[in-house]
Amino acid sequence: MKLTKTLIAASLAVMSADSFAAAFQLAEHSASGLGRAYAGEAAIAEDASVIARNPALMSVFKEKQLSIAGIAVVPDVSLEGTGASNAAVNPNALNDSSIAPSAFVPAGYFLMPINDKFAVGFGAFSNFGLATEFDENYPAGQLAGETEIVTVNMNVSGSYKINDQFSVGLGLNYIYADAKIVRNFGANPFGLPAETEATHLEGDDAGFGWNVGAMYQLDENSRFGFNYRSETDITFDGEFSSELPPTMGGTSGASLPGSVAITLPAIAEFSGSHQLDDKTGLHYSVMWTGWSSFDKLEADVEGRDQPGFSKDENFSNAMRYSIGGDYQFNKSVLLRAGIAYDESPADKNHMSISIPDTDRFWYSFGVNYTMSEQSNLDIGMSILRGKTQKFTENDNIAQQWSFESNGHAYLFGAQYNYTF
Repeated sequence: MKLTKTLIAASLAVMSADSFAAAFQLAEHSASGLGRAYAGEAAIAEDASVIARNPALMSVFKEKQLSIAGIAVVPDVSLEGTGASNAAVNPNALNDSSIAPSAFVPAGYFLMPINDKFAVGFGAFSNFGLATEFDENYPAGQLAGETEIVTVNMNVSGSYKINDQFSVGLGLNYIYADAKIVRNFGANPFGLPAETEATHLEGDDAGFGWNVGAMYQLDENSRFGFNYRSETDITFDGEFSSELPPTMGGTSGASLPGSVAITLPAIAEFSGSHQLDDKTGLHYSVMWTGWSSFDKLEADVEGRDQPGFSKDENFSNAMRYSIGGDYQFNKSVLLRAGIAYDESPADKNHMSISIPDTDRFWYSFGVNYTMSEQSNLDIGMSILRGKTQKFTENDNIAQQWSFESNGHAYLFGAQYNYTF
């Protein structure tokens, strides 16, 4: 039952690994937005990626447009173990300089005006994802192991222009999710090898959601936008197995049907975009994510009263704030920059090394190069800096482990836009 490597994403069914918005949320919908730290995304109408952040903005376009994007995520997430209770373990054995693999997050969009009132669009992208991976003989194996989820969001959208100032949009979403969780027994007083699999779950599921957007054009230089994306219920159905004996809650390696139910949170965003003069633009966003829907990660196993795996998450709703700008350097080159602050939804009393989340700052830069009347290229990069976190976590045999984590990342993106 492909459970969770704490939610990774890959638009177009290409695998990515490691989310670097708060918790397991993915902000990487476009390379154009990356250069501004995704400031103003619900109000800026630069390319077809508006489908992911506010479908009402499709009403601004007069011609068909195709956008293809890819963002490389290079994480720098390290972990230091500072102690363990009830386990004779060298603390240095708990140190890991890289618990999150590098990843590639692709996305694609196509929009088409029908007439001067209606426009339609299609997007393939992802809103959630993360991956973490530890050695199979890691001492705190019941907390670490392998955690992964891939989600693909297929979004069909439409927009309607009510008048010259106001437009609305609606999107329908099909979300496919594929996940995996593996936990090893780790250091223990029972004489079992550390690499013994205590939990192995794999599975997939699909769910449906919706999003609505609105756009208000204050004047030719100022625009405001709002978008709301609904919660989506996902139940991963698949297989559960454990190499532990039945007396310890295992299956001696046999597989049983299992499932894990989670709710992907709702997202709301308000943005403003202002052209200050013929060269300079200012953009900003405030985003809310309803993380309180993610309170527990639990695997139900057929024929068993006790869950095969259970972890309290107790997430809280979180905010993201961003501000950015762009400058028309010359006829062909547009420069971008932005900063953002991402709040972590993680409860300090329920921190986890499988979801090593923290508040983080984004420092972003980008450029758009116009190649012809029909095509242009976006390049963007972001440096993400997270806070140092110190916390303890208990495993299933009452061993308490102490950790210090540092989470940073580098994002590099490119995007090709073509107007028909």
